[in-house]
Amino acid sequence: MAKHGKRLRKAYEAIDRETGYGITEAVRIIKDSATTNFDETVEIAINLGVDPKHADQMVRGTVSLPHGTGKALKVAVFAKGDKAKEAAAAGADFVGAEDLAENIQNGETGFDRCIATPDMMAVVGKLGKILGPKGLMPNPKLGTVTPDVTNAIKAAKAGQIEYRVEKEGIVHAGVGKASFSADQLVENVAAFVDTIVKAKPSGVKGTYLKRVSLTSTMGPGIKLDVAGLSG
Repeated sequence: MAKHGKRLRKAYEAIDRETGYGITEAVRIIKDSATTNFDETVEIAINLGVDPKHADQMVRGTVSLPHGTGKALKVAVFAKGDKAKEAAAAGADFVGAEDLAENIQNGETGFDRCIATPDMMAVVGKLGKILGPKGLMPNPKLGTVTPDVTNAIKAAKAGQIEYRVEKEGIVHAGVGKASFSADQLVENVAAFVDTIVKAKPSGVKGTYLKRVSLTSTMGPGIKLDVAGLSG
């Protein structure tokens, strides 16, 4: 088992690992312990009482964080003609059709979000084995298959993130940077948790939010008070 470095051991000494902290206190600890020479990403992980193998217990969607993620997202758009021009004008980093598909098949996937107009799905569908495992496959339920490419691009660039529960029942996401103010991080975390709570599948019985933790790239994991989050 890997040993914690001196800096991380010191950070863990400052917390009670059995205590569930409120969001505000957890964010304070995260910011205090983020002392590396780069801007660490603040991440949340939520263990849900769901079984993703059942379609009626899948938790998936998007959330627009009030203060964005702190990451400059690169967006690829599958579109032709006027829609391609519209996508380029809206700030898409990659725009194309069959040519873009060919680039992706050749291993060029240097983007974080993929958007497609409905008429391009016949082309995009052939890329499922490449885009699917990377979580990049356009999906109408997530607003990434749409004729309104301008608003889809703006939402992605403004900090909209996608989330999807994994097979172990865990959903996680980056919710900001350590350089964000405490208030910004608190609001982002609260917005993400609120979205997950509202996304509770009707078929779920028993405890939905089982465990929630907050951490930074190189920092300690902080347990959050689940009762305070869901209450």
